[in-house]
Amino acid sequence: MLTLTHHLSILDILLRLLTAFVSGAVIGLNREFHRKPAGFRTFALVSLGSAIVVISMEERGGADAISRVVQGLVTGIGFLGAGVIFQREAPNKVSGLTTAAAIWLTAGLGTAAGLGEYLLVIIGTLVSLALLLFGGPFERFLTRRLKDGNEQDSADDEDEDKDDAP
Repeated sequence: MLTLTHHLSILDILLRLLTAFVSGAVIGLNREFHRKPAGFRTFALVSLGSAIVVISMEERGGADAISRVVQGLVTGIGFLGAGVIFQREAPNKVSGLTTAAAIWLTAGLGTAAGLGEYLLVIIGTLVSLALLLFGGPFERFLTRRLKDGNEQDSADDEDEDKDDAP
């Protein structure tokens, strides 16, 4: 079989790159549908680029080179993610953190795909997508429940104070 690299076949390279592309694209579509600052193309490119760098280092540099590449990806992608974080005009309000975290995660998915860790990529993509789809509503539900519980506790404290009054 024709190979472009030392030991990976073209089919294996194609499968790794397609896996990276699909995982990034799926996460990116979610961000795109929610009108976030980074979407389909950004996420697919981050994942694909991570896979390409890892595949090239796996072929040429061995485990030590892969380790250094992964360290560089984790650090470098943080700068890309920082570009989607915005300080809102309201005090203590920041937006874009989930998108930035998703960009970082997508680099990890692409890295795993580049290493041929297909099961890890599939499970990671599904869990991440579930978190992106259901995490916001779940977080709002918990916030309401905790807020209502705190208001009820405050009202109970006030009632106890009235009972203790002479």
